[in-house]
Amino acid sequence: MASERNQSAQSAKSASSADKVRDPQTYEIIGAAMEVHSLLGCGFLEPVYHEALAREFLLRSVPFRREVELPIAYKGELLPVKYKPDFICYESVIVELKAIDMFSGKEQAQVINYLKATTFERALLINFGTIHLQYQRLVLSLKRRFPR
Repeated sequence: MASERNQSAQSAKSASSADKVRDPQTYEIIGAAMEVHSLLGCGFLEPVYHEALAREFLLRSVPFRREVELPIAYKGELLPVKYKPDFICYESVIVELKAIDMFSGKEQAQVINYLKATTFERALLINFGTIHLQYQRLVLSLKRRFPR
């Protein structure tokens, strides 16, 4: 039984190391979110996590912009409405925060729409509203968006 636990721990460690190598930017963002969650836990409203995560990004030197208006085009014309994701990190990763009981599917759809409306390919959906931090890494490649 102890060897099974050690193997599980090693697998988890290997998986996180592999993630760090494959995508160090999202790995760093998730690490910052884990730190915020470990200190604050769940139960706060979303704006508290926004502020804490922004401070953690600064401490870790993660470049970010908050609530940037992203234009949405339809048939080559800009629409008068814009999306505002919570953060854009590294000028290439959309980060959307939630503080809810559980993901319902609406949240994923929201983030996928952010990706569709922009040229970004990667996004993180992070939920601080549960006992253990929840996060999902979403990828939408340009090839799949615009088939030839």
